[in-house]
Amino acid sequence: MSYQEDDHPHVFPESRKPGEMLFVTITMFVAVALLALAPWQTTWLPGKGFAAQPRFWPMLSLGGVVLFGLLNALSRMRITRTPGRWQEATVWMRSLEFVGWYMLYVAAIPLLGYLIATVLFTTGMALRLGYRGRSVMVAGLFGVFVVLFFKTAMNVKIPGGAIYEFAPDTFRYFLLRYF
Repeated sequence: MSYQEDDHPHVFPESRKPGEMLFVTITMFVAVALLALAPWQTTWLPGKGFAAQPRFWPMLSLGGVVLFGLLNALSRMRITRTPGRWQEATVWMRSLEFVGWYMLYVAAIPLLGYLIATVLFTTGMALRLGYRGRSVMVAGLFGVFVVLFFKTAMNVKIPGGAIYEFAPDTFRYFLLRYF
């Protein structure tokens, strides 16, 4: 069976993807920064083998990120660049919005409690993503399911919300224990 050239997969593409070198550069910069901070974040334990040291595996992993990122960058520099690097970076920056929403959710749990914060987060995310109608209700029910599964069924210890202090004593225990 003969293959035409179009039938072969492009294992080695002929051009760089937009933002590829930017991503490699950012990744290597973060890895080098973490490598530089490793002596202050980990210890070297006397009497332990080399592979049993707390800093060995993280530093090996970060060293691999730097090494393979550098090899990737060197191999891709000769290939023609596809325009659109900063448009790609803008997409990455826009996705950080959802990290902010999650951090707001985490900050709201000690104030509002796990149940209220989770239901607000799931319905808020559904609305933010453009869902309307029954989908928002399903998102809220999913939030209730998550709370019941983790807090009630799995008995995960999550601190109660400050708002629970306003509930009557017997109901407060119920809220703290199950929601």
